[in-house]
Amino acid sequence: MAYYPIMVDLTGREVLVVGGGSVAGRKILTLIEYGASVSVVARELSPELKNLVESGRVKYLGGEFSLVFLKDKFLAIAATDDPELNHRISMAAQAKGMLINAVDQPTDCTFIVPSIIRRGDLVVSVSTSGKSPALAKKIREQLSSQFGPEYELFLRMMGKVRESVLSRSFDQKDNSRVFHSIVDSGLLDAIRSDNHKNAAKILSDIMEQDISTEDIKEYLKA
Repeated sequence: MAYYPIMVDLTGREVLVVGGGSVAGRKILTLIEYGASVSVVARELSPELKNLVESGRVKYLGGEFSLVFLKDKFLAIAATDDPELNHRISMAAQAKGMLINAVDQPTDCTFIVPSIIRRGDLVVSVSTSGKSPALAKKIREQLSSQFGPEYELFLRMMGKVRESVLSRSFDQKDNSRVFHSIVDSGLLDAIRSDNHKNAAKILSDIMEQDISTEDIKEYLKA
């Protein structure tokens, strides 16, 4: 089966995770990183999950799964060591039209989670459609060295530059030329080497307006 790639906004979305071990913990940390509001059901919680619950970052619903816990949830993850329980959670979630991922049980999933590289707003995901997570991890590790922290800074800048370009009300063809010229320029290398002067010159030439080193510093601010 080939899965349809999709990027989902989880900001403020209610997510249920059933399971309290290391796998559930990794899933929960990633969900929190992407803005989800996470509730967990587990008979036992790992020390890491206990800290998340005690700090208020995760809501603890108890030790036994109940159908009522699926109410108003956007998606669910079944990450217990009981395949039958994971299957039951999957069936209940699917009956409600929810997204469900059952760890290591592809037939009980309506979505799978790819191996991810994240540099700020740059997200590179690798999937083998569930055939070999180990290969997806290996490819992710190979790609990881190619995408350094400069990509996060570059995209931070591009978000602000894009707003500036679009505000000029030029036609779409001119805007596209500017955006492609920036991506094909040496701007990324200038950011990587922290050369604000060169970055300013590159942007000035492409955008046909004066861009100062102070402007560059402002563009790079979070």
